[in-house]
Amino acid sequence: MKRLVALILIAFLPAIAAGKGSSGHSGHGSVKAPSSSHHKSTVAKRNSKGKIARSSSAKRSFQASSPCPSTGKTSGSCKGYVIDHKTPLACGGADAPENMQWQTSAAAKLKDKTERAGCGT
Repeated sequence: MKRLVALILIAFLPAIAAGKGSSGHSGHGSVKAPSSSHHKSTVAKRNSKGKIARSSSAKRSFQASSPCPSTGKTSGSCKGYVIDHKTPLACGGADAPENMQWQTSAAAKLKDKTERAGCGT
């Protein structure tokens, strides 16, 4: 019996040491810690400066059909709000009005922090 236990421990020791169970998943759900290296999206188109290219006409179209929540304006700035992509461009989201929403500036900052961790499911 002791040999059997020892063999089982030896078989699973690498997985246990790596913090994984026999299923191969990390010990605390499926949440992954953000990696220390930042990977740029290969999905999103980029401008000449390496930033993700955004369509100003799509943004204007969104605002024309979805007025500012705080002022009701269909153009120009919207105090306290920003236009945000529901599915980030870096994760393959479309740069189209259907993928845009009004979001408070505070919520947008929080969402940006979580999106830096990647495009997980």
